[in-house]
Amino acid sequence: MSDPSTKDAARPWLTLIGLGENGLDGLTDASRSALAAAEIIIGGPRHLDLVDAGARGHSWPRPFSTAPVLAARGRATVVLASGDPFWHGAGGSLLRDLSREEWTSHPAPSCFALAANALGWRLEDTLCLGLHAAPLARLRPILARGTRILCTLRDGAAAAELAGYLCDIGFADSRLTVLERLGGPKERRRETTAGAFDLGDVDAPVVAAIAAVGQGLPQAAGLPDDLFASDGQITKRPIRALTLSALAPRADEHLWDIGGGSGSVSVEWCLAARGASATTFEARADRLVNIRRNADDFGLAHRLTAIEGRAPEVLQSQPLPDCVFIGGGGTQALLDHLWQVLPQGTRIVANGVTLETETLLMQAQAQWGGHLLKAEIAEAAPLGSMRGWERARPVIQWSVTR
Repeated sequence: MSDPSTKDAARPWLTLIGLGENGLDGLTDASRSALAAAEIIIGGPRHLDLVDAGARGHSWPRPFSTAPVLAARGRATVVLASGDPFWHGAGGSLLRDLSREEWTSHPAPSCFALAANALGWRLEDTLCLGLHAAPLARLRPILARGTRILCTLRDGAAAAELAGYLCDIGFADSRLTVLERLGGPKERRRETTAGAFDLGDVDAPVVAAIAAVGQGLPQAAGLPDDLFASDGQITKRPIRALTLSALAPRADEHLWDIGGGSGSVSVEWCLAARGASATTFEARADRLVNIRRNADDFGLAHRLTAIEGRAPEVLQSQPLPDCVFIGGGGTQALLDHLWQVLPQGTRIVANGVTLETETLLMQAQAQWGGHLLKAEIAEAAPLGSMRGWERARPVIQWSVTR
């Protein structure tokens, strides 16, 4: 005969409830039962009002933290989320600290599903972003002519900020639909363009729908140099394209970019593959400003970190990468250090333009193998009243897998 106390212990103490703008009227019987039995109800002030939580209600702390939920472990607790708790909701944040037996979830239609149905957009052909707690620059890598995007926004004022951002990056003609309080009696939908935006009194929660019209970023490696903030220390476009080909970015991989300069290689690494991230090491503090600006401008600040210091000393205690790029400051001591600490399978790519670096990389190839490439590039330039070839310094590139 089973022990009743054991059965109770296995019962989930936490229920995640997806809530729409119609409040209690839109809840399932299971959600209603969980609410009725809850000792503690945690959510945003708007959500707590929608279910009339009363004294049992507790608002999320600012800045956001899951601590109140974890502190309630073992007591009947409900967490309220907008729509689907696992679509840019609180569910993903909570489950890092919970086992599967501790919780259950009752989702409602997400704001993205409601917006797609309101607009008649196929959701599988639409990009969905949570920008309620993220910078608008996250849009930069994905905006392109014809792209459809749904994004949550922080509040009503953020709709005007979004329109201004789209204008700033050349997407002023994009159709912009502002959808307010979807799924409830105060639902409203208004359409304009980013350039003509003049909507006032935008009421949260708000979703913006973007039908993009404008020139997006090229999808091939080797972005134009003038897209990057730089003091002139930048891996030029043709060499950067060759370098990205050798680095071979893959989803969720991490790069060490040693001698970052402007961070252009790190930026393109992050753009090239889903979830790819980079740490850029740069000895000069003034260049860190440009690296961080480029990370912000391309919407990659959450995936690209810039650290001041010289290698190999600055590499101590850093999480090991999947790939390493040495764009400047290569030394025998650095190569020896990398070969000692990097695990098998790590890729290394090093570029050099000086005779000393060329000698270093040729010796490295003789010692550890790999591939040597020498690239000599010339561009047409004025020569008196005519034109001639202006040659850049030859670049030697060594690539190897540890």
